[in-house]
Amino acid sequence: MPTELTSREVCQRLRDAALGVCALRVMDVRVDRVAVDIEGWRLQLDFDGQRLHHCADCLCPEGREWTLDIRQRFGTDPVSLLSTWELAQIERLLRQRE
Repeated sequence: MPTELTSREVCQRLRDAALGVCALRVMDVRVDRVAVDIEGWRLQLDFDGQRLHHCADCLCPEGREWTLDIRQRFGTDPVSLLSTWELAQIERLLRQRE
């Protein structure tokens, strides 16, 4: 049985996209959510068109998942682990591709 993804694993995928190591593709844009693909990793990001607030969930190609449980405040949001520069890069990529 596959184990759950960790916040650090999801954050690393976001870092790879920020650094240009992996391509970030916007798959779907909604009012407050953006679905992205980072080389097979599917992420749902809470993005208001300017600011990235948090990652709602992530599914990796192997079927492992990570989900933010806001109600219980359990776990760490991968977005909060990004540096200021990395966050700015991801926000720039999201704005470019909306």
